[in-house]
Amino acid sequence: MRQNPLISIILVTYNAGATLQRCLDSIYSQKYPHIEVIVMDGRSTDDTTAILHRNDHKIAFWESKKDGGIYDAMNKALGHVRGEWVYFLGADDVLTPQFSDMARELRDPQAIYYGSVLKAGNKYLGKMAPYQQAKTGINHQAIIYPAEIFSTRSYDTRYRISADHVFNMQSHSDERYHFTFADFDIAIFNDTGVSSLHKDALFEKEKAGLIRKHFGMAIYMRFLFKKLKERLSGH
Repeated sequence: MRQNPLISIILVTYNAGATLQRCLDSIYSQKYPHIEVIVMDGRSTDDTTAILHRNDHKIAFWESKKDGGIYDAMNKALGHVRGEWVYFLGADDVLTPQFSDMARELRDPQAIYYGSVLKAGNKYLGKMAPYQQAKTGINHQAIIYPAEIFSTRSYDTRYRISADHVFNMQSHSDERYHFTFADFDIAIFNDTGVSSLHKDALFEKEKAGLIRKHFGMAIYMRFLFKKLKERLSGH
């Protein structure tokens, strides 16, 4: 893995005019030297495309077309990636300077590196044990993926809100890769997005089975026990 490899930052946007420029500026201000920006817009009706036109000289690729949802757009964006590493950022999120610090730690092509994000001013999640990864999932804006992982697997668009959690579950049981924590707060996460406010019905239905498949019987049984305990206590 060469020093300072190219990182592809993917933004999926729809009517993001209020926050998009701030998000882009947080990318442009990074001290890490090799970053490309890819934006997939779902044919916004506000000033999102006007902002993208103004930033055209700083964006590696962007287009504005109807899509089948967030994960369909993310899958399409992956087809335009040139980087050795891939990072997904919400248009209402902001990168911190520590993103550049973490970027310099990307040395193992078999590692899925994850750090932390700041949520309401506080560090969110941090290092996670396998049980926490199974139950809660790593925040999407905390993860930098080796691009190679997407050559054999993409986001399952049947999961409208939690396809990233499912992807990480699949990655956990993929013997070619391992999760590596790096203690950096790399983004300021806006917790008013769709994934924070709504549940994915299909994912909730299949979650226990996915945990069993990708994390094994011990974590599966612990998950079921906790669910039973919550149900009995009325939570």
